[in-house]
Amino acid sequence: MANRIEDYALVGDCETAALVSRDGSIDWLCFPRFDSPAFFAALLGSPENGRWQIAPVSSVISTTRRYRSGTLILETTFETGSGVATIIDFMPPRDSVANLIRIIEGIRGEVAFDFDLVLRFDYGRTIPWVTRIDDATLHAVAGPDSLTLKAPVELHGEDMHTKGRFTVGAGERLAFSLMHAPSHLDRPVAGDPQEALRDTETFWTEFSSRCPNVGAWTEDVRRSLITLKALTYKPTGGIVAAPTTSLPERIGGERNWDYRYCWLRDATLTLLAFMDLGYYEEATSWKAWLLRSVAGDPAQMQIMYGIAGERHLLEWEVPWLPGFRSSRPVRIGNAAAGQFQLDIYGELADMLMQAYKGGLPRNPRLEALAQVVMPFLEEAWRLPDEGIWEVRGGRQHFVHSKVMAWVAFDRAARMATAIDGGAKLQERWRRVADAIHAEVCEKGFDLELDSFVQAYGSKVLDASLLHIPLTGFLPPDDGRVVGTVRAIERHLMRNGFLLRYETDQVADGLSGDEGAFLACSFWLADVYCLMGRRAEAIALFERLRSLRNDVGLLSEEYDPVAGQMLGNFPQAFSHVGLIITALNLARPVGPSDERSDQIMRVPEPA
Repeated sequence: MANRIEDYALVGDCETAALVSRDGSIDWLCFPRFDSPAFFAALLGSPENGRWQIAPVSSVISTTRRYRSGTLILETTFETGSGVATIIDFMPPRDSVANLIRIIEGIRGEVAFDFDLVLRFDYGRTIPWVTRIDDATLHAVAGPDSLTLKAPVELHGEDMHTKGRFTVGAGERLAFSLMHAPSHLDRPVAGDPQEALRDTETFWTEFSSRCPNVGAWTEDVRRSLITLKALTYKPTGGIVAAPTTSLPERIGGERNWDYRYCWLRDATLTLLAFMDLGYYEEATSWKAWLLRSVAGDPAQMQIMYGIAGERHLLEWEVPWLPGFRSSRPVRIGNAAAGQFQLDIYGELADMLMQAYKGGLPRNPRLEALAQVVMPFLEEAWRLPDEGIWEVRGGRQHFVHSKVMAWVAFDRAARMATAIDGGAKLQERWRRVADAIHAEVCEKGFDLELDSFVQAYGSKVLDASLLHIPLTGFLPPDDGRVVGTVRAIERHLMRNGFLLRYETDQVADGLSGDEGAFLACSFWLADVYCLMGRRAEAIALFERLRSLRNDVGLLSEEYDPVAGQMLGNFPQAFSHVGLIITALNLARPVGPSDERSDQIMRVPEPA
């Protein structure tokens, strides 16, 4: 049977990542960066598109797996009729060489393993030249890339695969290493894999040990923090939405997107998650990446960028890959980078204010916000846009977009006293904020539905409307907010989880429907917290927690009917949502209180 999304676990080195299945196969790996072409692409095709499987020869009685406590070191244990053995998969934090290490450890008796390495560069298309350097070393080259395999067992070539069979007994350890390097450079030299294992464990435990107590959900939060760290591109501080592309939002459907980029929309909540847990270095790096990336003409600000701030994310389709469980097309790049979405200006301003409140070092771009971004937005907020969900069915006056434009002026007005001419700017921006607020309340609220709606004149409900109380646009006890939450519960809830919007009523340019978007359900739990509906918030949070796979990872979406994960995996936004909701439930003043500004106020400058 084909693997499910939840059958995978993640290993990575904070520059790239691999997905490892329960059956011991690494089916997705990009070198040297998250957004580089895949060397193993079986995830989106077949084994012939590249994989590295080490699996027991005989029938497996049971398979269990776990991460070593506080780390991203994966241990998969196989029990067979003859014995028990564990595969330890990890990627050492990179010095100069990207390295994927697999250690096979005998636990009891003896276990025979089959080894099958299928090297296919360029997203599963290119078969490299493979050269045997010595009895323990193979070297593969195609174009600009090379891979070097160090193996302690005899291997042979067969039908463009590298194969072998070996046995491991109790107390034995066999270590395999796969290293990447540009093909024009010397082959990398493998270090001691046991030392690499110790160094990797130290790296992750030092990071995760700083996680504070979050009550009953401390270990859940710690695992989500480790996942966010793993999705961070260490050289720049950018955080990818997911390490994969084209895992479908509906099995067999066309809603398949490349998520190996960094979205501005994730900025505020990610910053709050890091700051509220005391990870100020990570928060500062993420903020610095964002401000470098958006530098320039505000009219050219994008919703997403590459991991180093790249702007050109050309979208194209891969014809030779059939897609995950025949979900076509497989897309590389993301054309949504060229969309106009008003909400990103609100996210930028909100992020700057939360950073200011959180005590992060002040950035001179605060002045740029006043001098460049806000004058542009004074005109642009009146325009229709593609909205938070990046629809491809044409621009509309989306209510969430207008609310986030209000956030931009509201936050800018609150920070105005920290810049030259602040009093006049504060008055000016407050006037604009008030004008947006009045228009949204007039045109975005439907009296018949007793709810705000997705877009002006629409009858469609949208989970992004939950940001109305979460941003402080209206207080949670406002009758219009209460009515909106009630309508969202009535129209968008499926088996206890929220859809983003009613796909059958929205011309979003795509066919078919999708699963429940997990971040939306976390937002609803956060709104419940603000409304004092604590028991319902906990119940919803526990349902969401139960969706995590056996190693604590969440995807982008969930099919509440089929009971399976959907979308790219693991998803940063889902793990940020888990952290934020856990903090809201565990602390008297949570991140949602801070963001909606019901408790804290921006301090006056000294």
